[in-house]
Amino acid sequence: MRESRRQLARDARRAVREAPEEIARRQRARLADLVAYARANSPYYRELYRELPEQVDDPALLPVTDKKKLMARFDDWVTDREVTLEKVETFVADPGLVGHRFLNRYLVASTSGTSGVRGLFLLDERSTSMETALGSRAAGMVGVRDAIRILARGGRTAIATAPGGHFYTVAGTARFQLDHPRLGRRMRIFSIRRPLPELVDELNRFNPAVLSGFLGMLTVLAGEQEAGRLRIRPALVIPGGETLTMDLRRRLAAVFGAKVRAAYAATECGFLSIGCAHGWYHVNSDWAVLEPVDADHRPTPPGELSHTVLLSNLANRVQPFLRYDLGDSVLLRPDPCPCGSVFPAVKVQGRAADLLRFPTAHGEPVTMSPMLFGTLLDRLPGIGQFQVVQTAPSTLRVRLRPTDGADADPVWQTVRGEIIRLLTEHRVADITLERADEPPQQEPGGKFRRVIPLTEP
Repeated sequence: MRESRRQLARDARRAVREAPEEIARRQRARLADLVAYARANSPYYRELYRELPEQVDDPALLPVTDKKKLMARFDDWVTDREVTLEKVETFVADPGLVGHRFLNRYLVASTSGTSGVRGLFLLDERSTSMETALGSRAAGMVGVRDAIRILARGGRTAIATAPGGHFYTVAGTARFQLDHPRLGRRMRIFSIRRPLPELVDELNRFNPAVLSGFLGMLTVLAGEQEAGRLRIRPALVIPGGETLTMDLRRRLAAVFGAKVRAAYAATECGFLSIGCAHGWYHVNSDWAVLEPVDADHRPTPPGELSHTVLLSNLANRVQPFLRYDLGDSVLLRPDPCPCGSVFPAVKVQGRAADLLRFPTAHGEPVTMSPMLFGTLLDRLPGIGQFQVVQTAPSTLRVRLRPTDGADADPVWQTVRGEIIRLLTEHRVADITLERADEPPQQEPGGKFRRVIPLTEP
């Protein structure tokens, strides 16, 4: 059954009023439906699931997949026999087709491949409609007063990102603008590759009601706002792409005078969760399954950090993501969230692939989360933006962009001292700290990774 946008929106509103048990029932039914569809239409899943029972509504019975495995079997993975990797690669090679429908029915989104494997993902109509359908839940978490502020400015939304390419944020925005020309004029992409003064000037003229972008870029814009060059008053700020610390959340809220609602999603599932005022991400579990697991893919108990997390997107049929390893370390809240949401709540520690590992003279290497560095450096004055790069097993290169008027030398000395203290607390010794001449660097998709571990050979 293919639901209309109106049916999806009505279903999303109804689920908010239901008990967790009923939401779980919906999840099981949709999982069973998608597994059956994948087996019938995807040669890859038909082969992978050949030993499974005829009906499966328990995700734990399914084998784990990941981007490398699926991309290696792209033509067998997709359920539409007209879709081939060659055709998709030809499509994404044309920047003029960003946001247009591939084969007149699919949105194509790519990932930058910084993890070693580039992703080429197709989203069918139901999957792209899901973000709009679930938007009413996000609106409910903003509050009436801020919703009125957003409407008073015509709902103008500024998305600070890297244009060009078929990255999800850019492609999804372009699709919305093509499908809804009048509403699309209220939504604009602002290139973070432009000189900062030009970007600031454009944002001042647009005066957005909603400001969205990668967390690293929003911290730069917060510095411009503090310096008085950026003069916008959004009602809502939506940082994404990186774990948001409480210190940085408070800074963004104070600087912009706005509600801050962090987003936790992925190109593979753009509607995955909704951030609440208490700093938790509420998983839209009626349409997605998120399983915190250990290194052997066994369930991690609530209240404990997982090694990784497995995603099943229950909406997308053309390219099913079933028990897909996202690589994020998450903590599932063991008790109800104070915000009152009936949906499960998680906090994201960061990607397992972003963990820093340091050698020691004796015993196992020391592993540190990137969030430790974020929590530490977000509190220090004078830092507009930072990036910690592990260039060798015992070497960290620190890229700094001081805030306006800050003396770079004292800022560096403070940063150096605090990082040494942090490493010492975790029993990491004999680490070389390098002060970089170059500023923090962005990835092809426009994201600033604030902590970059040593790349495995």
